[in-house]
Amino acid sequence: MGIKKYTAYTPSRRNMTGYDFQQITATTPEKSLTVTLKKNSGRNNQGKITVRHQGGGYRTKYRIIDFKRYKDDIPATVKTIEYDPNRTANIALICYADGEKAYILAPEGLKVGDKIMNGENAEALNGNCLPLSKIPVGAQIHNIELYPKRGGQLVRSAGVAAQLVGKEDKYAILRLPSGEMRRIPVICRATIGVIGNGEHNLVNIGKAGRKRHMGIRPTVRGAVMNPNDHPHGGGEGKNGIGRPGPSTPWGKPALGLKTRKKNNKSNKLIIRRKNGKAIAK
Repeated sequence: MGIKKYTAYTPSRRNMTGYDFQQITATTPEKSLTVTLKKNSGRNNQGKITVRHQGGGYRTKYRIIDFKRYKDDIPATVKTIEYDPNRTANIALICYADGEKAYILAPEGLKVGDKIMNGENAEALNGNCLPLSKIPVGAQIHNIELYPKRGGQLVRSAGVAAQLVGKEDKYAILRLPSGEMRRIPVICRATIGVIGNGEHNLVNIGKAGRKRHMGIRPTVRGAVMNPNDHPHGGGEGKNGIGRPGPSTPWGKPALGLKTRKKNNKSNKLIIRRKNGKAIAK
């Protein structure tokens, strides 16, 4: 989607931008593929806040997205391109030849009326989903499975894509958007193309109210709190945090602490981390 600017009749509107929705072809979702999204304001089943800064927000319906795409060898037609308030990417409503409907992530260049297909017999065309073993080296892909039949878990945000850089034995080698080089089993599936709505990161929120509409509550720095509320708090005027390094509100180290296990089982599948360092074998 393109970016539009607003008329500056208030200070908050001066630099505010938003979507022009030119690529959107439907304003209401498919009712059979939506469920009510209950807001828990970051609370668990005991009513305790486990995720801070959540609450409020505009009431939305959750669109059920088909990340697995295991309906093989049945052609489908793209019916609509829709906005999804639950993710940065746009979604496409497809209708299979047998009448079944589903939502998928809309890759860049997908238009209403296009034909797509899933399975080993599908061609390596934009929007088609097929195993990594059938995808040519150098192709850009998204919605990638980590484990067979679990559904796409990698590369699902707006404007991103991974690249298939090679194949060896039963693994495919991918370069992820973060720069990480990783092995994925070739029997796992992925979708051809770059996810659309790449201008998403250019949107300027403009005012605090738009964040509240998204269900995001204010975040306060620990340094301006009282010492009983945060380890960084207390002191007269602008004081330092008074600790060797920054901490979470519960006193645990934050910002840069390595939390990945050194003997993680997936280390053998990672060739190079996003920081450019190779994993020790």
